[in-house]
Formats: sequence, C-alpha cells, structure tokens
Amino acid sequence: MDYSKESQDRMKKIQDLKDAGVIVYANNFQGKIDIADIRSRSDNDTEGGFIRDIENLMAGGAIMEFKTAGRIITHKSHGKLTFAKLRDSSWDIQICFMRDLVKFDTGRELIESIEIAGEEKSAYKVAEKFSQVGDYIAVKGDLFETKHGELTIFVSEFQLMSKAVRPLPEKWHGIKDEEAIQRQRYLDMVMTDETYEKFQKRSVFLKSIRKYLDDNGFTEIDCPVLDNAASWAAAQPFTTHHNALDIDVYLRICDEIPLKKATAGRFEKVYEMSKVFRNEGIDPSHLQEFTMLEFQAAYWTLEQNMDFAEGFAKYLVQQLWIDPKVPVKDKSGDEKIVDFGAKWERVNYSEAVKEASGIDVANFSETDEDKLRKAIKKKWHEWEWLDHQATATMIDYLYKKVLRPNIVGPAFIYNYPRTMQPLARWSDSDPKIVEQYQVVVNGWEIMKCYSELIDPLIQKSNFAAQSDALERGDEEATAGDDDYLLAMEHGFPPQSGFGMGIERIFAILMQEENLREVVMFPMMKPLWNEGKISGKTQLVVAVLNKESKLEKWQELNTIGHLSASFAAREWKHLLVKDDVKTSDGIVVPMDMQHAIMIKQAENNADMQAIFQNAQKEGLQTVPFTREMLDSSDDKLVVQRIEEKAFSDVEYLWVLVFGEKKQVERLTKELHLYS
Repeated sequence: MDYSKESQDRMKKIQDLKDAGVIVYANNFQGKIDIADIRSRSDNDTEGGFIRDIENLMAGGAIMEFKTAGRIITHKSHGKLTFAKLRDSSWDIQICFMRDLVKFDTGRELIESIEIAGEEKSAYKVAEKFSQVGDYIAVKGDLFETKHGELTIFVSEFQLMSKAVRPLPEKWHGIKDEEAIQRQRYLDMVMTDETYEKFQKRSVFLKSIRKYLDDNGFTEIDCPVLDNAASWAAAQPFTTHHNALDIDVYLRICDEIPLKKATAGRFEKVYEMSKVFRNEGIDPSHLQEFTMLEFQAAYWTLEQNMDFAEGFAKYLVQQLWIDPKVPVKDKSGDEKIVDFGAKWERVNYSEAVKEASGIDVANFSETDEDKLRKAIKKKWHEWEWLDHQATATMIDYLYKKVLRPNIVGPAFIYNYPRTMQPLARWSDSDPKIVEQYQVVVNGWEIMKCYSELIDPLIQKSNFAAQSDALERGDEEATAGDDDYLLAMEHGFPPQSGFGMGIERIFAILMQEENLREVVMFPMMKPLWNEGKISGKTQLVVAVLNKESKLEKWQELNTIGHLSASFAAREWKHLLVKDDVKTSDGIVVPMDMQHAIMIKQAENNADMQAIFQNAQKEGLQTVPFTREMLDSSDDKLVVQRIEEKAFSDVEYLWVLVFGEKKQVERLTKELHLYS
C-alpha cells in the first residue's frame, strides 16, 4: 500500500507516542454523553447553569460537567488556543484547548507534560501537534459560547482514543468520484451529512417494516440461506459446494418456499426480511445481493393484500418524515410526481390493454403467436422485432407501448393473462386470468403479490414444464423441488404472498436513481494494486461468430468497439505497469498490458455456451450482439435485447478475460481467427 508524506508523518507520530508510553488505541471510554444531548441540555438551559463564562473558565478552570468522544473533523491553532470540531453519531460540537489549562490522559495516567522523541511536550502541545483531523479523542470540560455565539466545550482533560493513519478528504470537497464514494462509503458518511442521514433513514425504514408487520399479527421467521434447489424466481443462482454433505447448493434467490412450508406448520402470517442473491448483470436498477421482504398470509384474498400493501406503504412514508409526493424518473429519465399519500389506482391489466389497444390479450394462448401478431398489426400497433416475438413477449410489449406510459401510480396492475404468468393461481371466475398484482410507479415495479397455487397436481405439472425449459437451455427457468412438493401434498392453507425489494422502493423514496446509493457497502471489484505486476498471468480472448457472416470491415469495426468497451470497463486490470524508473531516476512510459487473442466459433450456440460458461467461472465477459451492430442508439439496443429470450440473442463477438489457465481451457477447442 502506498502512503502519502502526511500519512508517513502520522505513522511516525503514532510510534513516538507509543514509545512515550501513550496508549494510542484505547479499548473504551466510559460515561460518554452524546453530542446531541449536550446541545439539547444547553438549548433547554433557561437558568444559564450549564453555559459558563469564558473568563471564569480561564481563571478558575473547568469542573468537567460534560464528557464526550468523537472524531476530529477540523483542527486549527491560534497561539495559546486550539479549536477543533468533534463529530459523533448524533451531531458536531466545537472544542477548545487552552495552554496551561488542559491535561492529557495517556491511558495510564493524567499528566501535564510528557517526553516524546526526546523532547518535553506539554499536554497542550500534544493537543496542538499530535491530535489531527480524523483522530478519535475523548474530552472532559464545561460549556461556553464564543463571541460569535458558537457552543463550545472548554477542554480540561483529553485522551486519544484512536489515531488515524490516513487523513480525511478535504472538508469542502469531500469525495467526488462515484466509485470511490461507493467503495469508501465510511468516508462519505463522515464528510457528507446527507449520506449519513440517508442510511439513518434506511435503518428507520427497516425497523418500521418490522413494526408494522408485527403489529398486524405477523411472525418473523428465519429462512435458510443455502437451498438444495434453485426454485421460484426467474434468475440464475449463485452456486457453492457443501463440503460436509458433499453436495452442490445454491444461495437463496427468494424465501417463498420456506415461508409457505411454515404456513403448513400452523403459522398463518409469516415474514422474513433477508438478503437474497441472483447471479445477474449489474445496472442501476439491479443488484446481485439485495434485501427482500416477503410474507405469506393464510386465508387472505388478493384484494385484502392490496388494501394491506397500500396502508403499509403509506405508513412507511410517514415514518420517514418525507413528502409523500415524490418525483420519480422512469427508465427513460422522464420525471413525474408520484403521490404515495393519495388513493392508489387499480388497473385491470387485461381490460385496460384491451381498451387502449382494441385487443383482448387474455384470449391468446402460448400457441397463438401468429394470431396475436396479426391482430396487433391490424390495429396499427407495430414495432421492431414484432415478427420474432413469442405470445407473452408481444402482450408485455403491447402493455408497455399502449398502457404503462400513461400510469403514474402508485397503481395496482392486476388480472394478468394466464399466458403471462403460467405458474400463478388461475382465477376461479375466469381461468384465462391469474390472481396477481404488481405495484407500478412511473414505470418501476416495487411490489408483487400472488394468490398462491396450493394444488399439488398443478404444481407437479408446472415443475415438469420448467424442467423441460431447463433442458432446452433456459438458465433462468426454476428447478423442481420434490421436498416442497411433498409438503404441499400434506396440505397448504389458501394464502396470499407478497414480495418487495427494499433497495428499489427505498431508492425511489430517497430520489436516488442507482440502487447502489442506498446500499452502505455495495459489492465492488477489488482495487488493483497499481505499480505491481500481478502474480497470476491473465489472458484476453475475443471470439468471433463465424455463422454471423460479417463482412471483413464489419469484423474489424466491431472488434474495435468491443476492445474499447472492454478497456473502459477493465482498464485498472489491464495495465500491468504503465511506467518504470531507470537507475538514475528517469521515468520511462511502458506499454506492458494484456494482448487480445482472436479466435472463432462455428455458430451462435457455441458463442452462447462460451458466454455462459465464462460467467459461471467468474471471468469477465464483454459481448457484442447483432443489436449493437444494427443501431447506435443505446436505449434502442437495450430495449431490443430485453424483448428477447437469451437463446434468441445473436452474439457476433464475445470477449473473455481472466486467469490464463481458465480462459485457455474454456477456449481451447476454438481455432485462431483467419
């Protein structure tokens, strides 16, 4: 690790203090009063008993009525006076050291002076020169107000609690780099009140969720993190190995199964708020590790769940003390005001799409692709890629085209066509409809609910269908779960289930556009140790899809784009060493980096296999798809890919980067590009 000149100076001071017998890193401080409490007492001090006159303090010293501790965030000397700003979890307060009127607690004894590095230092000099911004200290003293009216602690005694090796960011600029903010959130919280308060509010948010559920008769239970089956969510799981049992297991992608099992064991209203894991791509609205609230309520209808969810959300907004009218940007960046305090709209999906488009989407089954496509074109609702979409995708896209843009919300979208949700419970009044709702706010889905399927025969049939999808290569299809089916065959009560991503709804309420901004310590790639050559040899291989039959200029152009995209993502990992010094101190720029080896695959199926296998092994991958070649409009590219199943995406190039042995093994059967 590299240390600045200031950090090296701090390390010397730490060692000098230790050599002088000072306990630089204390193990406790008893009797600390929160700074907010100190300020509160002074605000309520109508008799003037707490705030003393500075002249009396300078003449007679302090009686040490207050003691507190915190981190120094500003520090400045003025001759015989040194002022600092102390910050704890509750607030800030100014402190003042005065020459000849302060003592230093070494952690072993209270002294007026001490020999440090061969020189006698007064307690005041220790406060002035050895207490620095970033350090934690404890102080005892009395309150006074400066001539400018600032509440200040006149310090009679102080003790070092923990000395910082590295300084804090400069006060007025803080941390500006977005990656540094997320990687070193602790610094951002120290320097930025808004950031610290946001995570305080997140804590309030989580406590309020539990309180509301507990007050409404729910029981919180613990669900397992490791699962035998990756079921119940359209997501790729994280896989690991259980050594003691010698089996592969999965990090949970949801808690639906154990919550439902609990209802079979007499618990009628259960919930858990827990971390779940989905091995998917990163973007501002998705995380691989996130917090999910799920509950199951026996004997509830979908309508009861709607009423509960609306009251629940309004309660949470009140607990955060924010305006219920929240500006929310949709996925295109268009902002609208969403009023969480108003009566929530209820939109019948099938009927509303029919009214907006003239097409009754509930009447189309999975095999009615051509029939639906013809109906869409007849109503002049055409769009690109319509000719290649399946029934469910066409219905979803029609909804997003003719209905969703007009929904500000919060709105319950319910009565989905069965084609859209084949695993959900069918409506008793109309088997073409499933009993499900989603809450939408300006294009974002923040809650989801089902009337749960409890028929074991239908469930068994659904598992079989999902197994077929897995065999066809759909990695997001859910696996069967015989243990769950066994529990269902013993009998489940009728019930309604609810799910809500905590980061998604909290980010919307906090007006954040990236979920990482409401996660205190989001997952980040390890920092590259700059200037040092990696101990592992890395390799980059770019693979061309021969089946795509690109012209030569297109091949060169696309690999240029691919290389630029890869370099933009991975530059910290690519440059092994960017310069070297000669023996006489001259800096010589270097170009030591990873070359790109170019190979070719026979067809798109091979390309997809390479892409998926590389992701499974944790290698870095950068794809270049047909959509990227056909359009330079990033939004349109994203939209087109989102409409497709993975098996329908044509990969022109896939670039793989990682440890040389892994990449070579993955691509050893491929021929060099020619």
